[in-house]
Amino acid sequence: MFHTLITSTKGRATSALVGAGIALAPTAAWADGPAAAAPPPPSGLASIVLALNAGDTAWMLTSTALVLLMTVPGLALFYAGMVRKKNILATAAQSFAITALVTVLWAIIGYSLAFTDGGTMQNYIGGFDRLMLAGMGMTVAHTLAPTIPESVYMTFQMTFAIITPALICGAFADRMKFSALIAFMSLWLLLVYAPIAHWVWGGGFLTKLGVLDFAGGTVVHLNAGIAGLVCALVLGPRAGYGQDNMAPHNLLYALIGASLLWVGWFGFNAGSAGAANALAGMAMANTQIATAAAALSWMVVEWIIGGKPSVLGMLSGAVAGLVAITPAAGFVAPDGGLYIGLIAGAVCYLSSVWLKKFFGYDDSLDAFGVHGVGGATGALLTGFFALKAINSAGSGVIDGNPGQMIIQLTGIAYTGIYCAIATFVILMAVQFTIGLRVSKEEEMEGLDLTQHGETVH
Repeated sequence: MFHTLITSTKGRATSALVGAGIALAPTAAWADGPAAAAPPPPSGLASIVLALNAGDTAWMLTSTALVLLMTVPGLALFYAGMVRKKNILATAAQSFAITALVTVLWAIIGYSLAFTDGGTMQNYIGGFDRLMLAGMGMTVAHTLAPTIPESVYMTFQMTFAIITPALICGAFADRMKFSALIAFMSLWLLLVYAPIAHWVWGGGFLTKLGVLDFAGGTVVHLNAGIAGLVCALVLGPRAGYGQDNMAPHNLLYALIGASLLWVGWFGFNAGSAGAANALAGMAMANTQIATAAAALSWMVVEWIIGGKPSVLGMLSGAVAGLVAITPAAGFVAPDGGLYIGLIAGAVCYLSSVWLKKFFGYDDSLDAFGVHGVGGATGALLTGFFALKAINSAGSGVIDGNPGQMIIQLTGIAYTGIYCAIATFVILMAVQFTIGLRVSKEEEMEGLDLTQHGETVH
């Protein structure tokens, strides 16, 4: 069925679409009921009339709500539980404010830049066809998700755009001004996230290269992790870092937040099939298996090295597994998901504990250690474990395509280098205009009071 081709990578089958010379434009009409099977198009998608499917739409509405749940309240509670008492409210507020900010920016221009045809600039950025969501009516679908209304597809992508900058906040927790946060995240969304999303998912040059990223290992996690590392280096360590007690104030908040992330991630990964189909089922199974494996892997390594299995370690391991399986969820078999989880748990433990200590940077809540390293690990392992029997869009080393590892490394390199440079430039622009960091006195008093004039109790 042609529908299987369309939904092969994050509901986008971008490699197949670009290879066929198909423009990224809305073309489908609504039909309530099962999607009609269509033959492979002889000369491009534009000649095919595709029916929208009520079951697919219901699943994608559910997935969209699940991904939004990941940021508020999931990430808000997860991050808030890991900071000191004086910063709990401000940390949770960052996730909430970013949710509102990105929603508006995505509707105005972000979606258009990421997911429309950029014409002569198509390799690098989208166009303005959906500026202010113009033309998004009741009876159209995006060609990359032809069985659901474009409004659902746009909102699903919005939730990804929301959580990505919110993840960065973990790297500079306790020390960025709220005004600087708003300015930085606005620029970062439009100058970093939207272009990279277009490169990988929107028909850009990494799409054409054949980079595999089912649900965001490169676009979301590596991207956020690299940006977080740059932020941590530019802002410098927290006052008293390495000397004062900076233990998490409320690990129960963190546990609840991590649990919400785990549940919401089924929308993130299984929803990225773009339909209620077998690929969504495989992505869901892989997500559960890899997450559990990584939680156990981190726990065992920490138990051996540190003497005790910490609750925070188990939570961090689970998140590392979620991150690492994200690019691979719709490309690998369950045994591949298991191996990815086991590897990611150990690797992210070492990066979050040993690597950070060795280089001395203050990645407060391990945004780089978990999301940056975990995203890169997952993206690379996707190139090893991908199977054509699971997804015809690509195969990896164990399926006879060793070149996919090089392609994955290329995608990691382009994303990491561009993100690092652009993030640094944005930080410098904010620093020399309104300033990035609170004063030492404000930091010691806490961001709850100094930035918002409120406290939890």
